[in-house]
Formats: sequence, structure tokens, C-alpha cells
Amino acid sequence: MPLLMIALLFGVMYFMMIRPQQKRRREAQQMQSALAPGDEVVTIGGLYGTVTGVDDDTVLLEVAPGVQTRYARPAIARVVSQAERVESTEPAVEEAETVKE
Repeated sequence: MPLLMIALLFGVMYFMMIRPQQKRRREAQQMQSALAPGDEVVTIGGLYGTVTGVDDDTVLLEVAPGVQTRYARPAIARVVSQAERVESTEPAVEEAETVKE
């Protein structure tokens, strides 16, 4: 009976504490790997900025006009707004209007 209670306690701890933490960590890693120039982000210190450059493990943020700072990717807490990304790889073709005289 005591062995069953210990196993039950570990099962409850896994589903209530460990599993949700792993999910949050996985979501944070996906968000940090998807950063692109133009995204508005918040750092873990509360600093708002716009991503101007992305390197393997650093991100360049513009925090004021002309002021850029470099942060480690894990220092980005969340993305406030994402830049519009073009999904199509084909260039846009504009049709020329013909004027009849």
C-alpha cells in the first residue's frame, strides 16, 4: 500500500508540475527560434524593442531611434507583434494599365 501511494504521488507531480513546465519551455524555444527582423518583442527585463537583426544565438534590438542593443535569444520573453511576412516566393507582378487614345 505505501508503495502505491508513492507511485501515485510521483504520477500526480509529473502531470501537475513537470509536464506543463516542459510544454512552456518548448513553446518559448519555438518563439525564440522564429524571431525575425521587424518583430516587436519584450525582454525578460521588461524592455520593449524591435528586432533589427538575428544571429545564431543573439538578437539585435532597436530600443529607440538609432539605438541598438544586442541580447541573447533566451532573454526574449515574448513577441508583442510580428512583422508581416510574405508567404509567396514569386515576385508580385503588376499589370500595366493601357490607356486608349
